Amino acid sequence: MQKFHSHGKLLISGEYLVLDGATALALPTKPGQSLEVVEIEEPVIKWKSIDSEGNIWFEENYKMSDLQASSNKSTAIKDEVSKMLFLTLFSAAQKNKKVLNKANGYQVTSTTEFPLDWGLGTSSTLVANIAKWFDINVFELLADTFGGSGYDVAVALHGSPVTFEKQGAENSILKTSFDPPFKDQIFFIHLNQKQNSRESIKHYREQEKRSLDTAIEKISALTHSIITCTSLTEFNLLLELHENIISQQTGLQKVKSKLFPDYPGAIKSLGGWGGDFILATGNAEDMEYFRKKGYNTILAYSDIILQ
Repeated sequence: MQKFHSHGKLLISGEYLVLDGATALALPTKPGQSLEVVEIEEPVIKWKSIDSEGNIWFEENYKMSDLQASSNKSTAIKDEVSKMLFLTLFSAAQKNKKVLNKANGYQVTSTTEFPLDWGLGTSSTLVANIAKWFDINVFELLADTFGGSGYDVAVALHGSPVTFEKQGAENSILKTSFDPPFKDQIFFIHLNQKQNSRESIKHYREQEKRSLDTAIEKISALTHSIITCTSLTEFNLLLELHENIISQQTGLQKVKSKLFPDYPGAIKSLGGWGGDFILATGNAEDMEYFRKKGYNTILAYSDIILQ
């Protein structure tokens, strides 16, 4: 049996603008996704996906011959999850033909360690694990399948805080340290809705980009300031500045203005605005504010971030 594992992610800075070259900060989460691969005699891939509660949420069988033939085979697949998985396996098989070029098949079990609606990288951890299994370039596989900047698979690959910057066809990925003295006053709150990252990116692309270069420069500078700042007051200010810039670039209302205007601490959207997690600063007692509003998934920094 072969086993692979990749950590999930939270994007702390650089959402949207990371697509155009801004420096982003991303942190790995303790929960991720594992992939177990066992050879079987039948020439098929028997795929099973298990959620964080131990329930099977997806099952599919793919003929080895189909995965080696043509991506056109995916056109007959109606289920979107099944189609994307087929295309990912097909693309991986094209990049390393040795893995599926045998008489035997595989029983593959993918287990996600976080709820599927949390937005911690169900797709990116899957792509990272498949790339590890096939021993291929994860960024090339991502580009051929789900798309996006690649910061999420960078975190999945390294399992450490990273700064990520797209530089033309290349990526600058640097391991960094993010261990603020006020981390016990950083919380992550789920907004009870899943944000589709592809839809968020589409919305961003539809906006005018007159001030794009200036915004990229400012966000990159804020990312480095966020990494090095040592006081919560400064951190709160940096988050507010970041929210203002992204709001201007996307035309979207800041989440604090929209949902939590009277909260005394800082609030920042993470990833695609409008869903998944937000970051809020304050103490444990302050989190009661969010519980009263019906937001009960509240995670302390040390509970979720891999350190």
